[in-house]
Amino acid sequence: MSLLEVQSVSTFYGTIQALKDVSFVVNEGEIVTLIGSNGAGKTTTLNTLSGLTPPRSGTIHFAGEAIESLPPHEIVRRRIVQTPEGRKIFARLSVRENLEMGAFSRRDARDARLDMEEVLLRFPRLRERLHQLGGTLSGGEQQMLAIGRALMARPRLLLLDEPSMGLAPLFVRDVFETLVALNKQGTTILLVEQNAHMALTIAHRAYVLQTGRITQSGEATLLRKDPTIISAYLGGR
Repeated sequence: MSLLEVQSVSTFYGTIQALKDVSFVVNEGEIVTLIGSNGAGKTTTLNTLSGLTPPRSGTIHFAGEAIESLPPHEIVRRRIVQTPEGRKIFARLSVRENLEMGAFSRRDARDARLDMEEVLLRFPRLRERLHQLGGTLSGGEQQMLAIGRALMARPRLLLLDEPSMGLAPLFVRDVFETLVALNKQGTTILLVEQNAHMALTIAHRAYVLQTGRITQSGEATLLRKDPTIISAYLGGR
């Protein structure tokens, strides 16, 4: 059953068209990945879904509701939550305060506290650094914090932008294992990731973006074997 339906979306930065009639679907319970080279429009797609760069044309339906005209805070209230490229944690706030910021739109204080405990169980390293400033964490710890902050909003759809960027291989493995675990627990995920091999390994389906257009789509296991995908995005593996 489709949770997110994007139909003929075009997004512009001034006069520059970044997305060109983009259409795709994310079904409930899936991990779907968008792959493509730098500048293909992957981040713009996530920002369009989040309301940060509203589309000039086209429709976006989430759980049957049109959301393309909603402001970002209303999209978060509908439990579409993005972890941005570069993590964008609050460097001068503590780990606890960063997590609390993730729950800004919630009114259920008690449940939010329980969710924070769940986040700290998932990321024990964050518990050890609960009172440490976010800006003093390592890159891997900051990524844990960014994902934890997103989880505090109880996402129904989690949008992830380059979660492995700049991380050591050990942290990359941990991040992807976390995403698989979250998905198994019911979180639908739309993943943008330069590490196409890892993304296609954990995803159910994938879409390929080139210069703002979707040029290919299919089951991730099949795309991993596609010669054009191997040549362009998997380093000839």
